[in-house]
Amino acid sequence: MDGGTPVACVASVRRTRDGKVAGAGLILGADTVLTCAHVVNDALGRGLFEASAPGPDEIPVELRGPRGHDRYPARVAHWIAPRTRDGRVVVEGDSEWLGDLAVLRVDAPDDAVHPPARRIAMEAGQEVRAWHGSAGGPTFADLTVKSADGGPFGYLDGVATGMAVGPGYSGGPLWCEEDKAVVGLVVAHFMPPRDPHTGGYAPHSPQHLIRRSWGIPWQRVEAELRSAGALDTQDLPHADVDDPAHLLLAEEIDRAFPSSSGRGDVARELARACGVGAGSEVTPPTVEEFAEFLLTHPRALAALTEVLRRRDASAADRILTAGRLARGPRLLSPREYTRLHQLLRGVEKAVLARFGEAVRAALPLAAAFPGGGSLDALLDHLEALHGDGRSDDGGPRVPALLRVIEYVSVLCPGPQRAGLRMWSDGVITRLGIPRSALAERRSDAQEWAREIRNRSVRVRVLVEVRRAEPGRHRLRIWCDEGAGPRQVSATAAVSYSASEGARELLRVLESLGPSAVDGRRPLVEVLVDRTSLNLPVDEWEGAAPDEIVPGVLGVEFPLVVHCPELLRRHERFLPDWRRRWSRLDSGATLVFSDASKDPNQIYYELMEQLDAVRVSVDVPPGLRDGIVQVCLAVGVPVVVWDRGRDKDSHAVRHMAEVATRELPDGVRSYRANIMANPHEFPGRPVLAWADADRTVPRLHLTEPQESA
Repeated sequence: MDGGTPVACVASVRRTRDGKVAGAGLILGADTVLTCAHVVNDALGRGLFEASAPGPDEIPVELRGPRGHDRYPARVAHWIAPRTRDGRVVVEGDSEWLGDLAVLRVDAPDDAVHPPARRIAMEAGQEVRAWHGSAGGPTFADLTVKSADGGPFGYLDGVATGMAVGPGYSGGPLWCEEDKAVVGLVVAHFMPPRDPHTGGYAPHSPQHLIRRSWGIPWQRVEAELRSAGALDTQDLPHADVDDPAHLLLAEEIDRAFPSSSGRGDVARELARACGVGAGSEVTPPTVEEFAEFLLTHPRALAALTEVLRRRDASAADRILTAGRLARGPRLLSPREYTRLHQLLRGVEKAVLARFGEAVRAALPLAAAFPGGGSLDALLDHLEALHGDGRSDDGGPRVPALLRVIEYVSVLCPGPQRAGLRMWSDGVITRLGIPRSALAERRSDAQEWAREIRNRSVRVRVLVEVRRAEPGRHRLRIWCDEGAGPRQVSATAAVSYSASEGARELLRVLESLGPSAVDGRRPLVEVLVDRTSLNLPVDEWEGAAPDEIVPGVLGVEFPLVVHCPELLRRHERFLPDWRRRWSRLDSGATLVFSDASKDPNQIYYELMEQLDAVRVSVDVPPGLRDGIVQVCLAVGVPVVVWDRGRDKDSHAVRHMAEVATRELPDGVRSYRANIMANPHEFPGRPVLAWADADRTVPRLHLTEPQESA
């Protein structure tokens, strides 16, 4: 490979806490590195097999290139969590797992690395080499691929002399010298058995497995990355020559470049823009070959119109029109894509944490957005969406991504806002979109910014509660003062009793002040799976034996439940949820109290009443829980019920007199009255509250495989 030695393709992933090596990585491009997800977890001090995406936290990555050895900040662009074959979260003791990949976007200059290495499929019999994450010359370990078999694992045996694969090798490339290519990634090593009495390794026996490791074959890496939308442009399929887009593009290319020499000059310029080889310097591509490249390289069409717009605007428009008939081409050219990421690197974390909020405001009718907690995955998804549908004259519409960037820019300080707007101006110029169309979207964004400045943002604490052993629970806690959730609990490995959990939450709540706008107490949002909607977290008491007050969570603080599992179960209802929430103060309220109706009938009523924003459920528990779950699954943002009564709930009747937006405080007041006057207030109200304007961390409750 270029760079003199194959070790040049190895990146070092460092721990944030002490700068030591967490593992290795494979350089994919000028600013991207592929490694294992468990290496990222180690680098950030998280549990090794933590499934949730890390978010925007920075990870130190060391690269080796023409500039020498330099360390740069990186963040997770695509996250494929470790998972077992049956989709469970991996735990200590599991010997093999799927997924476990992370693509990092590194804040590095273009010349920080050598060109990436070639990648090919892993096959049995290949002699390969791996390096420790430090990439030190003597750290190489030589191995032989003993089995690949087209499955998810490749088994490798090390030679008897030299270095053995161990800690710090995970995530690194497996280099085949004969093929001059990378054939997979190192994941784990099978360690010798431990003595059951001492806990140390047992004395060596010839029967022990010696120097066996396993990795992910490159063909499996490609499959995982493709499913996550993170596959690079290498080895893309050939275009279908019978595709109407291929035929139209070939015609327009022939029309735009009637001479073969002119076509060859543009082809070479296009290849440079896309970072690929230009092919023959003498023989120009045929119009069919040119069209095939535009349909197989995802950013070639945008790059060509970038070149053409300056020379022949009408030809650029015709080629764009033909290219839009195909699915493959992306919105942005390589230059535009790189520049956008450079600009977003300079945006404050507090603003990036509100990116999802800006997306929902800019695209209120858009369907589901991808999970994983990755900004890059969201940007890739937005690129594929159509325009905003508000072009009255039939002209080109403002793409969804550009509309979102306008909404993000209004959250930024002046210089960053100017940079993002200049970027948008350049993209619409290339696309041939009138500036007046973008100006209208920019005005919408400014109006939204004025609205949110005037809106009271309530401080909130989010707590994910998962059942552990009987009577105990695991917690993960976030605080959100208005800039998005920031995790304040380091791990969910510790389990708590109800009183211990209440004390931990009270400790976090005491560290927060009330809302800076109106002085309201923080909202506690309990994130649960659908089996725990009736978990009485509001009744947890946090008082130690010598405390003066009992410290009942739901009495001191407005406490609501939220079930992301149900809300995301059928993502076709997400636009309905956002629309219902936007009408919180004016939408309809429904009451379901007829015990003769089953959940299917409730579903039909909710489909008829798409303006319903609030539902009260007052039926016996056996029917109640099914109705509640249907309401939440179809996107009703506010649902009230009584976990303690069969029917005719005093709590449900009492809450009917409270305005929808005031329900969290109304329910808290009712809970205080329960303690003071239990005979007059006999209910046990539960309030499900799904705020479409506030971000919720991506969770892994009953479906840990959904991030993959």
